[in-house]
Amino acid sequence: MIKMKIKHSLTIVLIAVGINLVFAETMQGPGLGHAATIDEVAKWNISVFPDGEGLPEGRGSVSEGEVVYNTQCVGCHAQGGIGSAVGDQLAGAQMELTSDYPEKTIGKYWPYATTVFDVIRRSMPMTTPGSLTDNDAYAVTAYLLYLNNLIDVNAVIDKSSLPKVKMPNEDGFVKVYEVKETNK
Repeated sequence: MIKMKIKHSLTIVLIAVGINLVFAETMQGPGLGHAATIDEVAKWNISVFPDGEGLPEGRGSVSEGEVVYNTQCVGCHAQGGIGSAVGDQLAGAQMELTSDYPEKTIGKYWPYATTVFDVIRRSMPMTTPGSLTDNDAYAVTAYLLYLNNLIDVNAVIDKSSLPKVKMPNEDGFVKVYEVKETNK
């Protein structure tokens, strides 16, 4: 009886595996797009980590960033990064995160300056994401950090100086990559 159950279970498993193999070879998608090429994957494989790993060569100053911001960003985020109906408030917060109406600006909420750069480089401006040069992304990042009183007006940022910018809310997040397992 036990041998029969084992044989029966083994048969069911083999049939299930066979069906999966048949479907795996014949499954088709909805016919949208195409398989990503190696070059396309490389173009989007541009992650920047909190410690600065992945930051590209380049540099940007606050004054250069103001020029880029006023041509590429002001339409959505308004003058001085105060936000609008279209774009989030990036600077100028008057309310703390613990208030009834917290303002999640770069200077109050964001944990890492490198994340500001990463978001700008990947997804801004909204109408043409990824169109800024690395220098433009560094410059806009510098300008926004300046607007949030995190760097001096004469500052120039690059891949070595950006990770050193201490964000006020860095400790307001759980650092999942640093959490050690305690339940073993």
